Parts: sequence; C-alpha cells; structure tokens
Amino acid sequence: MKPYKYFIIITLAFASVNTFGQQLKGKVVNHINQPLEAAYIYNITTKSHSHSLENGTFILENSKIGDSIRVGLLGYENENKMLTASDFDMEVTITLKEKTFQLEEMTITEELNALSTISRLDIQTNPVNSSQDILRKVPGLITGQHAGGGKAEQLFLRGFDIDHGTDISISVDGMPVNMVSHAHGQGYSDLHFVIPETVDKIDFGKGPYYAKEGDFNTAGYVNFATRDYLKESMISLSAGQFNSVRTLGMFNLLEKTQNQNAYMAVEYLATDGPFKSPQNFNRLNLFGKYVMYSPENDKLTLSASHFTSRWDASGQIPQRAVDAGLITRFGAIDDTEGGQTSRTNLNAEYSKHISDQTRLKANAFYSQYDFELYSNFTFFLEDPINGDQIKQKENRSIFGLNTSIIHETFLGAAPITVTSGLGFRHDVIDDVELSRTLNRSTTLEQIQLGDINQTNIDGFVNAEFEFGKFRMAPGLRLDYFNFIYNDKLQDVYTLLSETKTRVSPKLNFFYDAKENLQFFVKSGIGFHSNDTRVVVSNLGKDILPKAYGLDVGDIWKPTSRLVVNTALWYLFLEQEFVYVGDAGIVEPSGKTERFGIDLGLRYQFNDWLYFDTDATYTKARSLEVVDGEDFIPLAPDFTMAGGLSVNDLDGFSGGLRYRYIDDRPANEDNSIVAEGYFVTDFNVNYSFNKITLGLIVENLFDVDWNETQFATESRLQNEAMPVEEIHFTPGTPFFVRGSIAYKF
Repeated sequence: MKPYKYFIIITLAFASVNTFGQQLKGKVVNHINQPLEAAYIYNITTKSHSHSLENGTFILENSKIGDSIRVGLLGYENENKMLTASDFDMEVTITLKEKTFQLEEMTITEELNALSTISRLDIQTNPVNSSQDILRKVPGLITGQHAGGGKAEQLFLRGFDIDHGTDISISVDGMPVNMVSHAHGQGYSDLHFVIPETVDKIDFGKGPYYAKEGDFNTAGYVNFATRDYLKESMISLSAGQFNSVRTLGMFNLLEKTQNQNAYMAVEYLATDGPFKSPQNFNRLNLFGKYVMYSPENDKLTLSASHFTSRWDASGQIPQRAVDAGLITRFGAIDDTEGGQTSRTNLNAEYSKHISDQTRLKANAFYSQYDFELYSNFTFFLEDPINGDQIKQKENRSIFGLNTSIIHETFLGAAPITVTSGLGFRHDVIDDVELSRTLNRSTTLEQIQLGDINQTNIDGFVNAEFEFGKFRMAPGLRLDYFNFIYNDKLQDVYTLLSETKTRVSPKLNFFYDAKENLQFFVKSGIGFHSNDTRVVVSNLGKDILPKAYGLDVGDIWKPTSRLVVNTALWYLFLEQEFVYVGDAGIVEPSGKTERFGIDLGLRYQFNDWLYFDTDATYTKARSLEVVDGEDFIPLAPDFTMAGGLSVNDLDGFSGGLRYRYIDDRPANEDNSIVAEGYFVTDFNVNYSFNKITLGLIVENLFDVDWNETQFATESRLQNEAMPVEEIHFTPGTPFFVRGSIAYKF
C-alpha cells in the first residue's frame, strides 16, 4: 500500500465525533490580563478536566450549575469556583495570582508534559545567562564550545556525540535551527541568534517517538518558545575578565494596550577570551515580537530577528605541543582560525478556533543565513609549506511552512485528541565551498564548490485515546525529500538529483497509576537525512537511515517535595553515515546501537532552596566490527549535571551548578581517551527597588579541563612524521564577571 494511503486511512479512522454533556467555556489569565497556557481546570464534582490553550481559553465538558471547579498552574495560586447559571451564558474569565513556585503543588497527572514542565521550572528557579545555558536546561544534554564562541556548540546526549546537531532536532518558535547540507557538517545548529532572556518555554523529548518531529529526531528534539510579552522593560550591563562585556536591552512597546503585545530586545557581546591570541569575538542580536488576539481569541504573532557575529580562534591544539612546552594550554599552532556568520529570521504564527472541538496552528518563516569558517585541524600534514588551513563557506535562504489541526472528539465516553499536519521546507544554498587557504586571505585550492537545493515535504497524524487512567497514542509520519546538487568544479554543467520517501510509525502508552505516579512506554522509528553531496555521490544509497527506539520509564513524586523520573531506553541506527565537512569526505560507520538509563531528581528543601540533578548512563557500540574495535568515538557513557538554586531569599537569588562527563573513547579501539571533566559555576544576584546586582563565576575551582577533544592525526612544522593523539580546546579557566540591571 502506498504511504499516503496509510496517512488517509488513519486520519479517517480518528475522525468520528460523539460529543456529550454541557460545556463550560472560559479563559485563564494573570493579573495583567495576559493569557496563561497549560493551566489545569478540574471539575471536582464530575472529575472532568481540561487544559488552557496558548490563548488562555479552555472548554470543560460534562459540567453543570452547582459544580465546583479548581484551576491551577505552577507558580500561581489555585482558584476555586462554584459554577452558576451566568458562567454558562458567556465565557467565564478566571484570574490567577502569581506566587513563589512550590514543587509540592505539582501533580504529575495534571501536566500535559511533566518532563517539559520540569525544564520550565528549572528556568524559573535558575534563569539562563548565555546561549549555552539554554541548551543545558534540557536534562541530560551537555554542550561544548571549540571555536572562540562564534561556532555552534558541540552536543552530547544519550551516548551520542551529536557534533553540532546531526541527531537532535532543534527549533525556535516553529523555525528550524538545524541546517541541512551545511558547509561545516550535517544538522549544524547555531542557536546564538536567540537572546536567552527572551526564552519562555522549552519543550523537549528524547528518542524518535513524536509524529510532529521529523528530520534529525533520533536522540531527541528541543523546541524553544520565546516570550509573548514583557512584564517590564529592562536594561543591563555586565563586564568581566578577558575584556568581556555584555549589554542587553528589553523594551515593552505596547504597555497597557488591550489584546496586543509588542517588545524588542537588543544584545551585544564582546570578549578576547583567555587565549594568548585574542579572540576578538563580538556578536550583535536584535529581536522583535508582536502578538495580537482577536475578539474570537484567534492569535497572530509576528517576529523578526537578526544576528551577526565574528571571531578569531586558536583552534584545537595537540597535547604533545603543550607537554613539550611549545605552547601553553591557551596557546595556538595556527591562530589565524576564526570566522563570521549572520542570520535574519522572519516568522508569522497564527492560531485559530475553527470550532469548539477544532483549532488550527500554523507558522510561515523565512531565514537568510551566511557562514564563513576558517579551521586548521592537521597543521602541516597535507601541505608542509603553507599549512592545512581550510575555508568552509555558504550563503543560504530557507523558506518554510508548518500547519497542524487539533481535533477533540469522543469514542463512546473516551476522549480522543487527533493532531494532523502538513509541513514544507525548502533550502537554497549558493556557493557551498570547501577550499584550502592561507592566512584567511589566499585561496590555494577549491576542493568543493556548488549549489544545493533541498526540499522536505511532510505530513503527520497522531491520536491520543484516553481510557480513564490509560492513554494510548499511535502516530504516523510521512516525509518526502528532493536533493539537487550543481557541482561548479566540473568542466561542464553537472546537476545531480535524488528523491526519497520515509514512513515513520510511532506508538506510545501512558498509565496514571496514581495521582503522582505515571508509567510510560514509548516506541517509534525516526531518521536523520544525509548531506545532499553525499546523497548524490552515493546514488541515493543510505539517504535517510532509520533509527529504532524504545523507552520504558516513569515519573514519580514519592513525597510532596521530590520528583523522580527514570527511563530505560534502547536506540538502533541503521547507518551512522555522515558527511564530514571538515575534510570533505564521507565516513560510514555502519549499524550502531545504544542503550542506557536516565535518572532525574528535583527536590525543594523549602520556599527558596531547590535542588536538581540529571544523570545518564549509556553503552554505545558499533555492530559491524569485532569486539574491542567497536567503540563509537567520543560517545560518552556517563554524564551528569545539576545544582542548587536559591530563589528570592530576602532579595538574594543565585545558584551553584555543576556538569560532569566521564572519560570516553576518542577512537574505535579506545587506545586514545578523551579525558572527562567536572566543572562548577556559581552566580548570585541581589535585587532592591528596581535594581539587580549580579556576580557570575565560571569554573569556580579553576580546574584544567578540555571542553572539546578529538583524536586527530596531525604534523607540526618541525616534525618528520605525523602523530595521532588528542587535540583539544581548553575549557574556560576561573572567570569572573559582574552585572547590573535596571527594570522599569
């Protein structure tokens, strides 16, 4: 049967309607009349329940005059109300008052996604301070920077060295962050265009179990949502060691305007870093957002952003050069590395109530992106005279559209929520280049140069059946890809193309054993695409290798102040077959498997002291090689991160954060080891009147640690033979900066 027929059959199978009972329609807002999403509305009398949507509205079935309802949301006081006749005559408005967050008020079964709620609470108790902090809010996700702060971070999750995003799907307000067929590597995800203080929510999931998530969703996905409004405007300045400075302005543009919000944010950063050769890093971010609600509670959001960045870098240095005293840990073999990049985004989001049971969500976006990077990984291995510096460059435009329809109905007395959608993404990438260069000014040889057109059209359907304490959620996703490459280095016009379709089924189960104990089983097939240049050169082989996943776990709240989440998981990949942009070559590694356990703890000691930690143990192996040579390079087998947070103790807030990654194999036989590290950061803030003073200390105990490491064969200029060993970028030493902020 054709894949599209599966899609049609499942959609029709879920489309029956059988509504019953009297409906209560309402809206949940805060004290300044801003809508509150994900509030839990519970009819104490009939046990029916609902959640508020992003525009604050809700529909509570099976309600009548005289019933008592409870409305609650973490970080707000519960509101109880007895229903009267007038509540059914018009939309009832329920206002919740903000209060200090209390973990004891969290009820697992009341949350739409308890794990994502936990990350939202982590942001409230310990706000983000940098772009790296944003990703670190995802439990189990470790990041590392290795190019002067301008390059996208290296990511680690569930036994993956994800590089810059090959096996995790990342988006912001519905716009994709991952770059397909990128000059530096497949899935490259640069989040530096996001101003951290604008982030409101983080939705994430681990594994390939989510029908709405497509390309790169193997190890997991992360979706960021920016704030719809500012409570107050703010300006801040921070400065510290290494000539570091950061300025931030966030301005409310439509204060006290009914049903409309608008704000803008401006961020500027600069630093030389701790390196002997200054980084000369600077970045400028601009962001603006406008939100409008219609009288029918439809929502229109328009946003625009621009960021530009440039930097110099000392690159990855060989351990032998440090051991021999040729350079220090913060020295360089080739200090002419570096780059520049920019991105401009336009995004329009729209949500509409088609009927009481059906609503539409859509967003259309455009991104213009430029990238230019100079690196030298092998020094004088290939060219003993000029050195091995390379340039990677591209100019890209991205056009896209995402739509989804959410329909709520009943199968007998069992509620059903059916979500279906269509999506489109088209990348036009001009002059994708890999060249050998000298001193960032002279091109010695062009290795690759061409134009890429890549298109992805997708459709999905997901249904959630609720049978009392038991929920079942089958889903199906269909993706179509078209890859086109024009090789400009050929003497004659050469256009190569391939197409591929992928069907990805999902099936998840949830069981609410008790009010604060939920078990789940998640299963599904996902995929990551390969670089267009790889696809066409391999005649379409291994275009979209599958990932098969299974999670079995629970979320448990054994006491009022403790939340524990655990998961046993397994992931099999048909092919880790990726394009290595650094060398312009293809590295197939065959079939792989990973299995492990996740553990997360959240504990609130009292009103102001909060503890969290997340740990992941993984065994990652290649399946098509002999034992002892089956290690997956840089795949961590144990990571842990967490800390203590103080929230509003007589004006003081702050935290002590740590992250740990253990020793891991750097090559296939584990003869070269990438050393682990344990790093602790500290921050404290004191607020009085409208002013906040802050102090941030990175690497509090000044440990020597390597932020990123690779097993690389290189040759120094004075060496007769090449050497393969660890090459690393040193982690930040003890680093202090202070800040002052004013709200108005």
